[in-house]
Amino acid sequence: MTPTPDVRSIALDETSDPPLRPLPAGVAGLLGDLGAPPRLVAHLRAVHEVAALIVAWIGEHRPELAVDGAAVLFGAATHDIGKVLHPGELSGPGARHEEAGRELLLARGVAPGLARFAGSHASWQAPGVEVEDLLVSLADKVWKDKRVADLEDLVVAELSRAGGRPVWEEFLALDEFLTGVGAGAPRRLAWQAAHPVG
Repeated sequence: MTPTPDVRSIALDETSDPPLRPLPAGVAGLLGDLGAPPRLVAHLRAVHEVAALIVAWIGEHRPELAVDGAAVLFGAATHDIGKVLHPGELSGPGARHEEAGRELLLARGVAPGLARFAGSHASWQAPGVEVEDLLVSLADKVWKDKRVADLEDLVVAELSRAGGRPVWEEFLALDEFLTGVGAGAPRRLAWQAAHPVG
């Protein structure tokens, strides 16, 4: 039997198939301290990678859109951290992990503006949602090639507003980009599935 890699190894070690950048060291340490399940750490790392791709694409494609890239990356790296407390939601439906994750991060001294992503990543249609929240939500869908038209329309509107280009042009650009990101989904899904839930 192959031994289960530890949390920090899953979070930080170099990967080639798929290539995934490491989680931030502070997040990896927190996940290790919490005894996060391997599958959760793998999921967070895959979503974090896609969030980094999205942030980089926006920076190149629409630099006029002011995005706090560090916040997006932190949000992607911690959005499901509440599943440490609700592990049944790793393999089944449930939303208890959302507020639990936000509270867990706040209790660990994370600033409210960063802890919010754990509670908001599934609430992208709520009033007052900022572009960073939309991007964390988008990464959490697109990592597995799930396309959500209403969410993407909100991102397109932000891109169009920032750059002054017609909505249809921004839609086509985002669609092409997300299609390319989605092509890597089978490898990311296989990598996540290789890590045990418990």
